[in-house]
Amino acid sequence: MAEIEIHTPVRTKAVKKRGNFLKYLPLTIMIIPGMLYFIINNYIPMFGLVIAFKKVNLTKGIWGSDWTGFSNFKYLFATSDAFTITKNTILYNGGWMILNTAAGIFLAILLNEVRQKLMIRFYQSILLLPMLISFVIVAYLGYAALNMQTGFINHSVLPMLGMDKIMFYFEEKYWPFILTAVQFWKMLGFSIVIYFAAILGIDEEYYEAARLDGASKWQQILKVTLPHVVPMIIMMTLINLGRIFYSDFGLFYQVPMNSGAIYDTTNVIDTYVFRGLLGLGDMGMSAAAGFYQSIVGFVLVITANFVIRKVSKDNAMF
Repeated sequence: MAEIEIHTPVRTKAVKKRGNFLKYLPLTIMIIPGMLYFIINNYIPMFGLVIAFKKVNLTKGIWGSDWTGFSNFKYLFATSDAFTITKNTILYNGGWMILNTAAGIFLAILLNEVRQKLMIRFYQSILLLPMLISFVIVAYLGYAALNMQTGFINHSVLPMLGMDKIMFYFEEKYWPFILTAVQFWKMLGFSIVIYFAAILGIDEEYYEAARLDGASKWQQILKVTLPHVVPMIIMMTLINLGRIFYSDFGLFYQVPMNSGAIYDTTNVIDTYVFRGLLGLGDMGMSAAAGFYQSIVGFVLVITANFVIRKVSKDNAMF
């Protein structure tokens, strides 16, 4: 008499799990390099946060150095520059976040109206090209334009307009506009590509239905395009809020050529900490600044996402 094999529920579940594991094994192997990168580059260094609460003595080592509590944080905010660097960091990043989002969406919509694939690729390449240029090169391009003696603006543009030469690297009032122009030129392409990809993901049937209802191009943008781009806008806003206390070091240090005369408008938390570390060698104060930036960014993201959930639960990230 042949034996009848009975599949118990436990064995069935085990076989199913094994089958799922084998099914997704190639994808699991593919994510291993990325996971290793994040573990090594993002998570292991978190143990270094302890430096923010210590007076580091390299002869004793990090773990053997003396605890100082919050004295490193007190030093960071006790200086007369604390308000200036915090104000500059928030105002620059907040303003650029709004400007890049608005311009990125507007130009992405215009790019979506281009029908020739070759021209779309050409425009995308042109827009993304500035992102590939190092800020060291950008700084020297700026120097070639702003230099007092040989700069293009002082040597060619201002004389043609009948204006006197300007010492850009010694007059701080011009630098909010210069830094904004450089940041806009360099980073706008990224915003455009992000929002352009979101627009491409919109089902064409929505536009066809809108056209059948007699909607104009402007109405299609307002009623179809923008509502579908809102989740991407929220996601990018949350990401930017998380980094609002961080600044692009190359932009604020390299482009102004580290000119001390314009520190009031170009000094931000990152450059201040770098100069403090370079001049004083105080690792604890530098770590405290980084820890402070991370905590504020985390709180801003959680708070903004909480508000978004209250207004529209579907658009919240978590």
